[in-house]
Amino acid sequence: MTYDSLEQFLQTGQDHLAKGPVALIFAEDDVELASTLRHHLSLGFQSVIAFMPHSFKLPADLTERCQRVTMERANGQPMRDAVNAITKAAPDIWLYYCFNAEYLFYPFCETRSIGEMLAFHSEERRDAMLTYVIDLYAADLAQNPNAVSLDTAQLDRSGYYALARPDAENHDHPKERQLDFFGGLRWRFEEHIPSNRRKIDRISIFRSKPGLILNEDFTFNDQEYNTYACPWHNNLTAAVCSFRTAKALKSNPGSTFDIQQFNWHNSVRFEWHSRQLLDLGLMEPGQWF
Repeated sequence: MTYDSLEQFLQTGQDHLAKGPVALIFAEDDVELASTLRHHLSLGFQSVIAFMPHSFKLPADLTERCQRVTMERANGQPMRDAVNAITKAAPDIWLYYCFNAEYLFYPFCETRSIGEMLAFHSEERRDAMLTYVIDLYAADLAQNPNAVSLDTAQLDRSGYYALARPDAENHDHPKERQLDFFGGLRWRFEEHIPSNRRKIDRISIFRSKPGLILNEDFTFNDQEYNTYACPWHNNLTAAVCSFRTAKALKSNPGSTFDIQQFNWHNSVRFEWHSRQLLDLGLMEPGQWF
């Protein structure tokens, strides 16, 4: 089904928001758009909704399985406005958002559906899930100038760290159960990244409710949604494995000529399996078995 605008989708496409979890995929460009949609369909989302410019093409099988919403600029404020509008229109369902060339992994996702995982997460009285955006990049930029290659994808095995998140409303004391996480390409090439965009944490998975607003830094106006765990024990976290930063660094004229390769001594091949991410400590299983 194709909708000409977000407004039309909200008026006539409510059936696709009747039951979660729902994946919202925002296409900044058409790089690996089809593989992104197929990956999230394979996880068991009830609906996968693609927001993209009218000029982008989709294979026939994805046209039948995904809902398409025309959006000429699917990032920045229009993207956040779309998430907030859907959050308001469909309260009390699980939503997930990402961009094209990004792939969600959670512990044991090869054998457990996204619905099973979120049912468990709900039983732990959690309404949101912290995800780490793990940078992926092609092994050889000479062969893949846009830094995207599923077959040779690499990631950093170390170099990740966290800092206390200051509370401006409480004399900059650290916020409870909230941290700012850093690492990957945004850390290694930080001179090319604005300081307010260097974090790699994102609240990508959340339960909608009235009044909930997604902020510019991918946190929410409800502070409990921004926590990494409940007060009693560690909770599940997930990873969004993403070519987005690599693409941006190689497409931006201010950085592309300064970067010949992304590989370094701590690069390892991405195995496209949750076990690797668990072993590297890039997501947390909590009490999830």
